[in-house]
This record gives sequence, C-alpha cells and structure tokens, in this order.
Amino acid sequence: MHLETTTNKHGRPFQRKTINAYVNAGKALSAWMTQAGVERPFTACDVQLLNRFFRWWYETKDVPKSQDGNGGYTGGVNTTQRNLRALFLYMAEEYDHLNPYLDPKFHRYAAPQLGKPKTLSEEFVNDCLEITGNGSPKVRDFQTVRDHAMIRVLTEGLRSDELLNLRVQDLDLPGHTLVVVPLKGDRNSTDGRVIPLQPKTVKALTRYLRVRTDHVLGNPENPNASPLLWLGTRSRRPLRYMALYRMVKKRAAEAGYDPTEVSPHSFCHTWADDLLTAGISGENVMAVRGWKSPAMLRRYGADMASQRAVNAVHSLGDRY
Repeated sequence: MHLETTTNKHGRPFQRKTINAYVNAGKALSAWMTQAGVERPFTACDVQLLNRFFRWWYETKDVPKSQDGNGGYTGGVNTTQRNLRALFLYMAEEYDHLNPYLDPKFHRYAAPQLGKPKTLSEEFVNDCLEITGNGSPKVRDFQTVRDHAMIRVLTEGLRSDELLNLRVQDLDLPGHTLVVVPLKGDRNSTDGRVIPLQPKTVKALTRYLRVRTDHVLGNPENPNASPLLWLGTRSRRPLRYMALYRMVKKRAAEAGYDPTEVSPHSFCHTWADDLLTAGISGENVMAVRGWKSPAMLRRYGADMASQRAVNAVHSLGDRY
C-alpha cells in the first residue's frame, strides 16, 4: 500500500512491476528469517542479520541465467539489495528504525559483469520472416500474419514492454512511423518516441490490422474491443510477455535454429548493429532508442564493433 501511494525519485508513481519486485524481495527476506529461526518483525534486521541474508542469497541463488538472452543473473544479489532498500527506507521513516544500508559494515554486492550481447545474423532474421509467410498477401491465418508483423516490429528496435503496450492508435502507417508511449522514467510525458518503420514493416502491420478485425477483441463493433495492438489466440486476450517469448522461440526452432540462442531482446541488439553498420550516427541511434547515456550505445553495439571497424577501414581503400 505504501508504494502505491508514494512516488519514485523522479516524482512519478511506481510501476506495478517495480512494486511486485520490492514486495517479493521483502517476502524472500521474511521466509529466510523464519527458516533461520528469527521469529521477529523486520525491525529485528540489523546490519549483521542482513549481511547473513545476502551472503546466503549470493551462495544459493546468484546463478547465471541460461536462456534469457539479456545477460544478467537470476535472483542477482545486487538486484535483491536494491529491491530491499525501499523497505528499510520506509522503516526508517515510519518506525525510526536504524537503516542497515547506512552502516559502514553493510556488505554491498556489485552488479554482475555482463558479457557482450549476441547479435542475430541476417540469415536468421530472414528465415524467421520466411517461416511466418514472408509478408505474402496469400497468407490470411491470424497467428501467422500476427507473428510476422511482430517480428518485423522487433527488427525496429522496440523493447518487449514497448511492443506489447502498443495501441492501434500509436500507429501512423501513412507516415511510416509509430509512437512508443514512455514506460519508464518519462512514462507520464505526453510525448512518446517516434519510431521510423521500414516499408515492409508498414505492409506487415497493414495486413495484420486487416485480419485483426476478425478477432473478437479486434472487432470495432465490439464494445469490449481492446485498444492494444497485439491480440492472443487461445486466451482471446491481449498478448502477454510469455506469449511473445514463446513465439520467438517457436519460430526460431521452425526456421532450423537453436531456440535457446534467441529471445525478444536479441532483436534490440541486432537493430543497433544494423543502424551503426549502415552509417547512422550514434546520436541518431540514441534518439530513436530513447537512450540518454552513450554507455548503452556502446553496450548494444559491442558484439559487432570490431567487424564494423574493420569494414569501415576497408571502405577507405588505398590511402597512399
């Protein structure tokens, strides 16, 4: 309740996903305390007890993700420490509890060093597009047309949350653009990021909108029609992340690739490499992607940075 009635450091409401992460971290601490025989409220947590908890977490749960595609760690202790900070800030404010995070003996765990993200090959993307009909007007199956359009939009560099939160009204197909409603720090802004679309993406979205009207939630005459762009099949609800995740894995396998090597986020790194390889300036890439720090540009372009540098030098030909 506290998080739902307060704002974050930017003065904006907390996202539901953030609230859930903070609550789950508190539940994990409570479960560990019970297991450790500490049958007292959170006010019993001093720096020694928290250090024991985080050491336990590090030794039992801080393991690499196997099929995430984003790098990172499942249950990372650094993330858990950040998520629990809100609890102890609240306790210090409401109960005058000494915040263990301010104690010089508090053991802080650094974020894991992430490896280079993998860039998808041109062959992989083309094969996935082909397996979903390759944009043929003869393909009218809802799921195939939808999946093709989604893969096309993924190649435009959208994050999973951004893609799944697209509304029909966010599309400007005559202008070959769509607008991404801000989801994080700027999500209360009236302005979204304008995403330029490839001509084939516009065609794929046009065909998807056509078959979408046959869906119960896409029928404009249905008073309960969903404003969200992507609709599910079995559940007859707007698409959720796991459906997107499974779709990407399924289409990769059908195209003859190892599905563990790809995730929806893989397309973001591939998009960055595509634009940088084409000579688009880093400033423009950052503007389209909504990055405020060049560190993100370096990370997303890291996988193929050496190859781009070699190609750039070769393009100069003989210099002497």
